[in-house]
Amino acid sequence: MDNQHERVSMDERVLVEEKVPVQPLVQVIRVPVEEMDSVEERDSAEESFPVGGNYDPSVMGRISEDGYESMSGSGNLDGGLEDEQETLVLERPIKKLKYHRHTPEQINELETCFKECPHPDEKQRLELSRKLNLEPRQVKFWFQNRRTQMKNQLERHENIMLRQENDKLRVENVAIKEAVRNPICNHCGGVAMLGNITIEENQLRIENTQLREELSRICGLAEKFLGRPVTPLRSPLAPQRPSSNLEFEVSRNGFSGLSLGGNPLPMGPLTRPGMMALEKPFDSSMFVELAVTAMDELLRLAQADSPIWMTSLDGGKETLNPVEYMRAFSPCIGLKPSGFVSEASRVTGTVMINSLALVETLMDATRWVQMFPCVIAKASITDVLSSGIGRTRHGALQLMHAEFQVLSPLVPVRQVKFLRFCKQHGEGLWAVVDVSIDTDLDGASINSFVNCRRLPSGCVVQDFSNGYSRLGEMDAVTWIEHSEYDESAVHYLYRSLLSSGLGFGALRWLATLQRQCENIAILLSSPITCEDHPVLPPTGRRSLLQLANRMRDNFCAGVCASTVRMWNKLHVASLGDDIKVMTRKSLDIPGEPPGVILCAATSVWMPVMHQQLFSFLRDERQRTKWDVLSNGGPMQEMIHIPKGQSSCNCVSILRPNAARNQSESSMLILQETWADASGGLIVYAPLDIASLRAVMTGGDSSFVALLPSGFTIVPDGSSGSGYGGSNDWSGRLARGVCSSKGSGSLLTVAFQILVNGLPMAKLNVESVETVNSLLSCTIDKIKSAISSAQLVG
Repeated sequence: MDNQHERVSMDERVLVEEKVPVQPLVQVIRVPVEEMDSVEERDSAEESFPVGGNYDPSVMGRISEDGYESMSGSGNLDGGLEDEQETLVLERPIKKLKYHRHTPEQINELETCFKECPHPDEKQRLELSRKLNLEPRQVKFWFQNRRTQMKNQLERHENIMLRQENDKLRVENVAIKEAVRNPICNHCGGVAMLGNITIEENQLRIENTQLREELSRICGLAEKFLGRPVTPLRSPLAPQRPSSNLEFEVSRNGFSGLSLGGNPLPMGPLTRPGMMALEKPFDSSMFVELAVTAMDELLRLAQADSPIWMTSLDGGKETLNPVEYMRAFSPCIGLKPSGFVSEASRVTGTVMINSLALVETLMDATRWVQMFPCVIAKASITDVLSSGIGRTRHGALQLMHAEFQVLSPLVPVRQVKFLRFCKQHGEGLWAVVDVSIDTDLDGASINSFVNCRRLPSGCVVQDFSNGYSRLGEMDAVTWIEHSEYDESAVHYLYRSLLSSGLGFGALRWLATLQRQCENIAILLSSPITCEDHPVLPPTGRRSLLQLANRMRDNFCAGVCASTVRMWNKLHVASLGDDIKVMTRKSLDIPGEPPGVILCAATSVWMPVMHQQLFSFLRDERQRTKWDVLSNGGPMQEMIHIPKGQSSCNCVSILRPNAARNQSESSMLILQETWADASGGLIVYAPLDIASLRAVMTGGDSSFVALLPSGFTIVPDGSSGSGYGGSNDWSGRLARGVCSSKGSGSLLTVAFQILVNGLPMAKLNVESVETVNSLLSCTIDKIKSAISSAQLVG
């Protein structure tokens, strides 16, 4: 009252003059849209209690304690904010605010709606206001206050939890500090006398103990890796300059290498190409451990008379005993994926090659592909972790990628990334093992979608003296193949072949190795004679064989659609699922005619043994029954270059219809054939005489354009022989399916044709139908010929 009234004396009377308070100016504040939520909360907080000098502190205390719990559900404020881009917030004059209490029914209805939708839109608020007989802004502000109340409750709960966690950590910290100040001896249990050791020094001692344990583990791993005792270095090493031959060490732990008696294990540079100097180098110890585990498993699988293998009743084929295998080994690369099936096989034989030469071939990607041309479509070495000790391959470890193939369009190509580890176990005794990996050197996953996993597989090679000095030394080779693959991607015709191990199994690998080594030995023999030339010069023979190899590789790439050639698969509604038609454009590619090349391939079942079918298709006298290039007459073999002891393994040049018009013929056929225990191959391509004569005189064969066609013949994988007296083979032949009671063969037919000489030309439907007609006509002629010749077993 003293500051609002002033006493004035006037005629002995006391007049009281009251000063009228001046209303303050209204301040206008512009608030952006993104700050609307904070403004609404502040405005709601201001309206929750009277603002001014005349208020009851006890009331204020109760409001601050209860927060919004006493107002959000029972009342609302007469005022609020409108949803606009810019909102005018007025500082309200000092006045007493009025509260609007909601009925319990209104509160229950609002609570129900809030549980379903905490943020109602304008339409929902209007509908709710009409239903509860409230103003829309009352509904709006009730939801705002309710959301604020819930937010405060969550924050309060979170603060309580964090406070409890903080108290717990504080207690643990005090206990740890007490334990560090009063250490206990592990031997006697009494108080340890650490002297004046600080906490940092004690931590370093703990880390030193952990590093010693890690070093001991690495030493044990290196002993298995090298096959010799390895002792850790006792004396500290002086800092050395980084080199490419990095001693076997774990760089992340900071300790040096292993003492190998003066012969350090030359691990390749573990810092990847392009890696910055400050980046952390890769730790290859997990790959080394995986390689050592795979090598141990391979050696145990290669042992003779092992219970892990079961011999078939005829005493020839060996299959894996899954029960004994699971009992003897634990999965080294994880459990088998869902939907995958296993295949495992083992075979032993002699090979005409030195063990060191075979090891060098297996560890070199280019020579490996050349040794197994029809099995491996493409291979490369992605990383070298160890190049071996000294100048040998002992201890060599490298990361590889390969594509394995069965020559049929009905079997997908297997792309595998794996470790290859080579180790010498004695004089003339070597072992090479492969095992799939799931990550690369960067630690990233290779591919979540894989159709094959290579379990520990490989070969064990042993030299032995046999006196076979003219063609080279002989080795005893035990080959083991073990893999898991997705069977659903394989056509039903080839499932028996793959499950029996004849598709990707050990028999095919060893048979291919034997045939290729025999080929190398035979090519060192006497010169080759031919009809037109008394002696084919060595340069001409070399050029002719290079041309034949390129023809064979192009044929395999077209049949299996590997990444060696970029094919585009065509989807034609009129063709069946078992016929694969692909196309690609050839432009400035040496050895290929320019234009659009079309490749068509299919596989069918034949009711004859694969040896009989191969002999029929290779016979020049029977060729006119199925080949459109024979001009209706027999063919004459002009040049024969043997590639093995069997006469069917050769490269030859054929002259079509030689009996009637030798002078008019301007086309010759280059052909390569081979057969082994896994199947047979016949590849041919027409060539003009001028180009072929240039190659035979030693010219460059890489510029001779050719498009190959041919056949592959493999067993069907069934165990039976014959048809058990059934004479209904003609019906099965027409349907292209085989009987489970008999055995036959699987024939793959493929043609590559130049459909247009312009590389940018578009492919028409007539070209596809022409190639399809050629496929169907050739298969029908072969079926008719073997039926009339009574070749069916």
